[in-house]
Amino acid sequence: MSPTFGRLTDEEMFLRVVEYVSEGADYRYNLIIGTDSFLSAETHFVTAVVVHRVGHGGRYFYRKTRHKKMDNIRQRIFYETTMSIELASFMKTKMSENGCKLLPVEIHLDVGTKGETRDIIKEVVGMVTGSGYAAVTKPDSYGATKVADRHSR
Repeated sequence: MSPTFGRLTDEEMFLRVVEYVSEGADYRYNLIIGTDSFLSAETHFVTAVVVHRVGHGGRYFYRKTRHKKMDNIRQRIFYETTMSIELASFMKTKMSENGCKLLPVEIHLDVGTKGETRDIIKEVVGMVTGSGYAAVTKPDSYGATKVADRHSR
């Protein structure tokens, strides 16, 4: 989904990202991927893809999925991280095929030094950095804590 373009396939979303980056070739960009979840009768996961035109705003896309209820926060955070890494891998592969391989990719994690998630920061940051991406945690992980969170309920 895109607030600007509506429902898109993965391929269409990727083409919109390339188009946006190509429009302003003189700008610096970051590709940010973050996942957040919301627990109700089932667990809702939202993965956001943010194309940040540094100093000049950006565009975002998101995917919402539902899974059986996951009460265990540790399990949910690891699942969120895995979803973000998988999408980052898809985007990185597509970008290298289309000449955008220099676009830096960050994975924003919904973990921080305060609260329930403080015990697993090292583990999920290790998952992300071990996969070759930059890991960003709270309070700077707006891809997960703001953008994805906005659509998770």
